[in-house]
Amino acid sequence: MSTVLFEVSANIARITLNRPEKLNAFNREMAFALQEALDKCGNETSIHAVVITGSGRAFSAGQDLGEVTGSEHPGFGKILSEHYNPIVKKITSLQKPVVAAVNGVAAGAGANLALCCDIVVAAKSASFIQAFSRIGLIPDSGGTFFLPRLIGWQKASALMMLGEKVSAVDAMQMGMIFKYFDDDVFETSVEAICAQLASLPTQALAYTKKALQSSVHNNLHDQLIEEDELQQQAASTAEYAARVKAFMKM
Repeated sequence: MSTVLFEVSANIARITLNRPEKLNAFNREMAFALQEALDKCGNETSIHAVVITGSGRAFSAGQDLGEVTGSEHPGFGKILSEHYNPIVKKITSLQKPVVAAVNGVAAGAGANLALCCDIVVAAKSASFIQAFSRIGLIPDSGGTFFLPRLIGWQKASALMMLGEKVSAVDAMQMGMIFKYFDDDVFETSVEAICAQLASLPTQALAYTKKALQSSVHNNLHDQLIEEDELQQQAASTAEYAARVKAFMKM
């Protein structure tokens, strides 16, 4: 059985982490399969939006510890450089919006891979936990980059050092995620968000994603220049011309 399921419908790519018996914990096979799926999303022009979720009762429990404690332990340097870091880079550089649909527990690297997505939504029963300190490790997979920027230094520091579980409700209130939905409407709510993204001008969303990422390191002066350049590019697209024409006829 494939460790990652991939399907495309109505211009939306759905990527499902599929090791439910292991709470979708990552092994080498699943990490490479996710990378391959993300590459497909980047190469296929018919895909306008991407959603990543998990099968069963978890989004992802992070790293499969059986892989890092076995006799053929690949080493954390290899795991980060070949598994997680490429995934983070592919998600953040993908010129399409990526939604993390957190259906259950998101722990360790699983939580941080969700947080690097453009929009994070969760089922009300889902939870997030920076579990690294509990086994003597540091947060990785971009966690020390994304989490402080989402919720602030103090909260991020405490959650990473104490390893406290955060409910979906609390995650939304502290700005860690966009929204949570009751479990019984979670799937339909995710579908509605993805459908809306897929209906919008894809290139404009890509430019918005680029501008937001540039703002992390730019000062105001440089960011205004960035906005100027990207706005001119957006205004030169066929999507813009068609949408403005349609709007003016309303």
